[in-house]
Amino acid sequence: MRADGKISGRLRLVRGTPNANGAEDTELYLLVGDATAAPIQQIVPAEGVSLPPAFDRAGQPFRLSIVHFNDLHGQISRAMPYGNQAVFSRMVWRVKELRRRCRDHRHRAVLFLSGGDDLAGAVFGELLGHDPASYVVHAGYHVYSAAGVDAGVLGNHDLEVGTALLAHAIEHEARFPLLSANLCATVPLARQVYPAALLVVKGVRVGIVGLTTSAEVACVTGDEFCLGHPVIALQNLLPALRPLCDVLIVLSHLGRSLASSTATTRDAGDVELAESLPPGSVHLIIGGHTHEALNESGLSVTNLVNDIPILQAGTMGRYLGEVDLTLHPGAAERPRVSVDSVHLTATADLPVDDDFERQQVQPLLERSRPLQARRLGRVADHPDLTTEAVQGGFAAGELALANLIADALVAGCRAADYPVDLAAIDASSIHCGLPVGGELTFGDWFNLMPYADTIRLYRLTGDQLAELLDDNARRVDRFGEPHVERGFLQFSHQVRYAVELGESRGAARAVQVTVDGQALDRQLDRVFVLACTSFVREAAKPWERYTARHFDLPALNGLGSPYADTDLLVRDLLIAHLRAHGGATEQAGARRDGRLRIF
Repeated sequence: MRADGKISGRLRLVRGTPNANGAEDTELYLLVGDATAAPIQQIVPAEGVSLPPAFDRAGQPFRLSIVHFNDLHGQISRAMPYGNQAVFSRMVWRVKELRRRCRDHRHRAVLFLSGGDDLAGAVFGELLGHDPASYVVHAGYHVYSAAGVDAGVLGNHDLEVGTALLAHAIEHEARFPLLSANLCATVPLARQVYPAALLVVKGVRVGIVGLTTSAEVACVTGDEFCLGHPVIALQNLLPALRPLCDVLIVLSHLGRSLASSTATTRDAGDVELAESLPPGSVHLIIGGHTHEALNESGLSVTNLVNDIPILQAGTMGRYLGEVDLTLHPGAAERPRVSVDSVHLTATADLPVDDDFERQQVQPLLERSRPLQARRLGRVADHPDLTTEAVQGGFAAGELALANLIADALVAGCRAADYPVDLAAIDASSIHCGLPVGGELTFGDWFNLMPYADTIRLYRLTGDQLAELLDDNARRVDRFGEPHVERGFLQFSHQVRYAVELGESRGAARAVQVTVDGQALDRQLDRVFVLACTSFVREAAKPWERYTARHFDLPALNGLGSPYADTDLLVRDLLIAHLRAHGGATEQAGARRDGRLRIF
């Protein structure tokens, strides 16, 4: 018995309510308890609960189709220069079409699954509010429920809204189970998230285990949860759960592998998870987090690990994943399950479900338009604020828009009582430019900064800051070279320096460096607190690995220093700064001041 009264090594099996819009002829059972503390020795049915019998081994083959998406980040509809483009309604059309085909077929069924990160990154997130009292709607869970999603996994960004608000959103909107076997949380979230679910679909018992990465999770103050090692949690759960399942799926938000370069992974990715399991013990790993479009034209042998297919459907709703399994009857204790077809479909190639778009998505768009139209001020008439300047010149020299953002981070952190000395940003913070010389709205700034990045604090000595600046000098765009993302940093006004490019990238160095008006070489023992975003230099990992492999070019890993996360949202700090200074104006910092010179 644990201190909280729960029995270690035991889970309860309770009956749930399946999504009424989901797979037909379905029963839902949920596992309740902690799968992180110890191996699960026993799954105990609640009073009156009993599972249906296993798949009829003497019957006909059963074909199970699984449709999946991941990392939609709230992009149920995509804002384009010429209007909103339907995204999720196209997925709904495909799911409805598949379900129509098997509606009257006893030996066919379709499941619809979400791979996590279901809101952060779209203006619909503003409808969530900041706490249960200001809650309006979780747009993702709302439309998923209407679309017939059967189960989902928590993503790392889903946790960033705070456990109280997340639990409130699940309770009020999600008509499907949210899963995470390696999550250990306090009430109220513990009552809304389950280690695993059993969906009995037309008599076939489908077990689904959720796993959530602990990478890039910025905790809200007061939150009480932890994310255990995903491999340990699954190994704790698998021996007890597997005998109850005809099909077993891991719904993972871990990322493809620890070697993935598109997002930070920690502890294990799907590849490492599959390597830790007995061959064939899990039938599928349906993944997310690293935004990779896997198996676009069929299952690749590189995504088959220990006979376990690893799937992932990109990001932002650009793809819809589909996989077909067949359960074959026979004399074996369990049915033989074959994976017959795996592929991705470009969502843009699918028709729009007009009824769903009109009834479910458009009302959310109408509710979000007043939020997008909120005026923040004006935009200065400066060429550095255009999309062309941002995309083509961020790493080529001083940039007025970068100056504004970096200076605002310092001011915002100090206002929140964080003793920050300087700030730095890279291009991952800025998606586009602004309407130069015009009005600035919340929607304009949201398009520029769409992700829910938080502030991360690094402590660097003067020596480490000097090393970081030299490393930064080697990442400058050099004349005539094609641009690739190298993680070049733009600094707040406290740092002034020049870059001597030298004859090659490896020869570049930072010179004439001052911090707070004093030469850095006189402050080498001083400890500086540097603020940056939680995604800083993540997009530069492919370049760092490439140069390490092919050139003798030293590159820091990230910022080369330990860090501490805060619960300050980058976008919130910037919006407060813009409002206080009349928009993206010269007074707000949208100007060049000579802090960076390139020789």
